[in-house]
Amino acid sequence: MKTACFRGGCLTGPNHSGTQLHGFLAYLMLCTVTGGPYTVFGYNGKQVRDNIHSADLISCFHEFFKNPRSAEVYNIGGGRFSNASMMESIRICEEVSGRELNHTYEEGNRTGDHIWWISDTSKFSQHYPGWKQRYNVTAILQQIFENNLDRWAVAAG
Repeated sequence: MKTACFRGGCLTGPNHSGTQLHGFLAYLMLCTVTGGPYTVFGYNGKQVRDNIHSADLISCFHEFFKNPRSAEVYNIGGGRFSNASMMESIRICEEVSGRELNHTYEEGNRTGDHIWWISDTSKFSQHYPGWKQRYNVTAILQQIFENNLDRWAVAAG
């Protein structure tokens, strides 16, 4: 059968409703815009995550759909194209929004938290060289900001 397993990294996009323990880019921007408190857990904020925009993931699926292969397993995430540390993400949120994040640091990391994760998407890129990511972390955060600003402004009062 022409099937594949896509092992996804951090999936996000402009309609992602993040919470403290899930969807960190959306939640980080929410806290930056509304002035809500944000806690950085461990590793001095240097933990790295890759993030893939939902449109880039759909593009990936479309490439596979056009030319399916049998029994493949692909790591799909932001990879080297779209990744940032917690501290880098905070800086980007502040630059995009023009506001300072109200954040604190807690020495203990979250249980099971990785220090560093960047998906190796090279196998998929080799099989589907027409696939190109369009959204890096800055572009993702810009879109999250623009798509949610009015809603968050109402919530902030």
